Amino acid sequence: MTMKEILPNLPEENIDMLAATSVLQQQVSEIRTQRPAWQTYRHSSVIQEDEYNFIVKYDSADAAGRAAIINELRSQCTKTFLSLLEHVSKDQTIQYVLVLVDDMLQEDRSRIDIFREYAEKKKEPVCGLFLNLLNGSDGFIINMSSRIIAKIACWAPELVSRSDLNFYLTWLKDQLLLPNNDYMQSVARCLQMMLRIDDYRLAFISVDGLSTLLSVLSGRVNFQIQYQLVFCIWVLTFNPRLAERMNKFSVIPILADILSDSVKEKVTRIILAVFRNLIEKPEDASVAKEHCIAMVHVKVLKQLSILEQRKFDDEDIVEDVQFLKEKLESSVQDLSSFDEYATEVKSGRLEWSPVHRSAQFWRENAGRLNEKNYELLRILVHLLETSRDPLVLSVASYDIGEYVRHYPRGKHVIEQLGGKQLVMQHLSHEDPNVRYEALLAVQKLMVHNWEYLGKQLEKEQSTTTTKPAGAKA
Repeated sequence: MTMKEILPNLPEENIDMLAATSVLQQQVSEIRTQRPAWQTYRHSSVIQEDEYNFIVKYDSADAAGRAAIINELRSQCTKTFLSLLEHVSKDQTIQYVLVLVDDMLQEDRSRIDIFREYAEKKKEPVCGLFLNLLNGSDGFIINMSSRIIAKIACWAPELVSRSDLNFYLTWLKDQLLLPNNDYMQSVARCLQMMLRIDDYRLAFISVDGLSTLLSVLSGRVNFQIQYQLVFCIWVLTFNPRLAERMNKFSVIPILADILSDSVKEKVTRIILAVFRNLIEKPEDASVAKEHCIAMVHVKVLKQLSILEQRKFDDEDIVEDVQFLKEKLESSVQDLSSFDEYATEVKSGRLEWSPVHRSAQFWRENAGRLNEKNYELLRILVHLLETSRDPLVLSVASYDIGEYVRHYPRGKHVIEQLGGKQLVMQHLSHEDPNVRYEALLAVQKLMVHNWEYLGKQLEKEQSTTTTKPAGAKA
């Protein structure tokens, strides 16, 4: 069932988070003071007489006057704005028109209908009226157009078409990855608006949006961008299915790192809110438990104890700290060694925790690495292929060796998953610890094979030396 679901109990001012210091907003204030010479466009026939009369009257009116003009001249309003955007070539004038359009929508969101009515007559999607402006070269024009598109997408009663939505969300995602993007706050704000709507959350995930958010958060960004992007993740977690999948993207380790370094209260608050949703929103209790264990593994419990000693004005922080602390402490009590191991592997942050070196653990649990279609083994193999961390590579090699040593068909499984070849590649790794663990793992793979061959030889030898019935001595 398609439903345009707006998040409950989230006031608009808590969602838009338009920082007065953003580059876009600073430019808006400046552009408002640079009214174009409309008569020059009329004299050069760039705009028609009715468009000129409208824009001059509208541009000189106050808020009440603009409302009266729009009510009286609805179709003329849209025709004039879009004609100016299409026919004027001067960037400064296009910038001014876009500010007028954005202000018009901000004053009364129902004015989206004016553009909807025009688009219906033209038989094109309403967002399509502005999407082509995203392909320009002027940063302000591009990002102001994006801001208008976000408002149309969120405030119109119908959803954006799938093709336009994927185009826009992909554009936003790509903007996040631009180096030194001065408009990062504006891009993030558009995402904050879009991801309030459930259908748009799912579409964002489908264009690999969550991985992009985490990639940016893993780098060096200021606290304002941290807050806005973590806000986007928080909004995503209101969908139970997405909340259940979150930690497959390593959301918990990345946010735990930011939490431990954060000195800004609003960043702390939004990360704690994400963690709470990751426990409360999943419908599968085992996933919620897995998230708790993942948080324990990346030292969130320790961080909560530190936060508990600080004084916060925000009651939500105090409440969330208490809630999380109780949940994580409870999960620790029920934690088995295999739960601990599985959580560590899924986090991708392998270290020499006691469970790896425990012979008893491997005797009792080697076979469990086959569960869920070899999920944990596949992760270990993936880490061998993609990780650049010598510690992770060393531990992954060791674990694969122990699995092979303790599971009878381990060698065959590892070969099928491509693990043997990857372990052997690390025999020439630059780090001596990686080379050592890879060598041990290869030896275990070979020893396992020798043991198998030895048993086969014993079996064949006993068969050939057994005397047939009635044979002579």
